[in-house]
Amino acid sequence: METLFMACLIGGILYAIVSVVFGDWLSQALDGMLDFLSLEGHPWLQPTSIVGGITMFGGAGLLLERYTAFGAAAVTFVALFIAIIAGAGVFFLYIRPMEESENSIAFSLQALSGMLGEVLVPIPASGYGEVMVKVGAGFTNQIAASFEGVDIAGGKRVVIVEVKDSTLYVSEVNLD
Repeated sequence: METLFMACLIGGILYAIVSVVFGDWLSQALDGMLDFLSLEGHPWLQPTSIVGGITMFGGAGLLLERYTAFGAAAVTFVALFIAIIAGAGVFFLYIRPMEESENSIAFSLQALSGMLGEVLVPIPASGYGEVMVKVGAGFTNQIAASFEGVDIAGGKRVVIVEVKDSTLYVSEVNLD
């Protein structure tokens, strides 16, 4: 049994190292050649949770075999129970929250109202220019017009008063 436990532990550790170090590279190099290995069906059948459970089976089995007086059957049963709990823990505490997390950089023009920006292309009294607005971790350049109908020079700080027809209507802000 020690050989089985050791193989599970070492196999799981090697899987983790290879997937972390070479995962993206292997994915691009093989370009879908191993897609047949993917498990369709239940969402909890993720390779990360399954391999995590197998690794825990090996580690728990080794520890139980060496440091308890249990027989081989009891060690295997307890190690399997620990592996199921660990695999479920990996799924519910790591995989599921990551699947539900949002990673979009999208924004709505309507959400820009009230935000500060900087004029990149001067805005004439009755025309259009361009402003740069910080959105999230990046910047976006948008078409802008003067809300008050006055000229706004390049480099000036502005506040977005209104968004209408994909145009930001801005007013100059004096931060003195």
